[in-house]
Amino acid sequence: MNRRFLLVGLLVVIALVAAPLVMSQSLINAGIQMLIASLFACAFSLLCGQAGMLSFGHSAFFGAGAFATVHAMDAMGGAGLLPTPFMPLVGAVTGLLVGLVAGWFATKRTGVYFAMITLAIGELLYALAPHLSGWFGGEAGLSTMRMPAFGLSFADNVQVYYLTLAWVLLCLGLLYLFMRTPLGRVALGLRENTHRMRFFGYNVHVASTLVFAISTMFSGVAGALQAINIESANYVIFNLDLSAQVLLNSYIGGVTYFLGPAVGAALMSFFGYVVSDLTTSWLLYQGLLFVLVMLFMPRGIAGLVHAVAQALRRCGFARLWRAFALYLGATALLVAGTTFLVELLQRLFSQDYRALSQIGGNAWPDIPLFGASWAPLSVLTWLLPVLLLTAGIWLLARAARHWRRALALAAPDDDSPATTGGGRLVSGASS
Repeated sequence: MNRRFLLVGLLVVIALVAAPLVMSQSLINAGIQMLIASLFACAFSLLCGQAGMLSFGHSAFFGAGAFATVHAMDAMGGAGLLPTPFMPLVGAVTGLLVGLVAGWFATKRTGVYFAMITLAIGELLYALAPHLSGWFGGEAGLSTMRMPAFGLSFADNVQVYYLTLAWVLLCLGLLYLFMRTPLGRVALGLRENTHRMRFFGYNVHVASTLVFAISTMFSGVAGALQAINIESANYVIFNLDLSAQVLLNSYIGGVTYFLGPAVGAALMSFFGYVVSDLTTSWLLYQGLLFVLVMLFMPRGIAGLVHAVAQALRRCGFARLWRAFALYLGATALLVAGTTFLVELLQRLFSQDYRALSQIGGNAWPDIPLFGASWAPLSVLTWLLPVLLLTAGIWLLARAARHWRRALALAAPDDDSPATTGGGRLVSGASS
């Protein structure tokens, strides 16, 4: 299994290295954002998924790293405090120091109280930043410029992409090694039972503070990479939206798996890049996706992949191919029905539609959608999405039955994840 993991990881790294050779400039920009979001999500997951401490204000440490990096890039008359490739070290140090101070107070409480303290820290910085123009540049923010170093100009996005990729891979490797250290094992104990850890003699407050600070250190690196990429920083980076985004990305990918948050962040960043150009309702789709993942795949995408792999190992593809085909068909129908209904309602209640009805003198003009015109008062217009959704739900139920039947016919193994966790994940039940 370790060899397979290493092989898959090597292939992914090779693909990431070769990607700029076949991508356009806009896709390279999207790739940089995906890498930064992946690192930020993994840093957040160390605190939330591994140590069990839910933070609602992690954007504060991402922003602290970004602003510190901008100041470092502008230092010494614009020459920079460090060469451009080493600028993320400034974000790491800033994130670590700010995390030690904030974590010392935040980790004095647990559960919802800890979450509220982190939320207050983020909102405090968001409220103060516009008034501290010397540090944060006021409403306009701060701007900077990447300086040449080591024979590289960093003037094009390809060089920035490789710089970001190198730092992201380095940080992910360090995070993986940290999870294998004694303190990393203590983080898991903090998630499972802090009272038992305290009974064993561990200083829970100090351990929680250190884990918090390490998480914010890597968040600061992500913020530094963002500052290098866009050559600026604005106080809106402290907004709650970024904290909510990293939380959603982590849970969609699988917050308890090491690379699950990275997968979720990369996919959701690419989803936003593609869908935001097609529809104004893309945030609604993102919210619906999060709700569906929490209802039917509480372990996220990584948990689903793990469950499917365990089921394939037990049953083989021959017994499961029908279920896979039915799941794909159900997904296609449900996506088509949901998209049609959301876009139809969005256009129906938009200001443009109301203005069109007033100009044309027709209270209910046809709605152009997907290359056709749909009459809002026609039964067929609303019957189509209902039929698509009904057919999708019916296929989903059949797929779940096929899946359970295939698992039941396989050799019984009560301890197998395919029966304890995987069957529930794909069939829609959650523990």
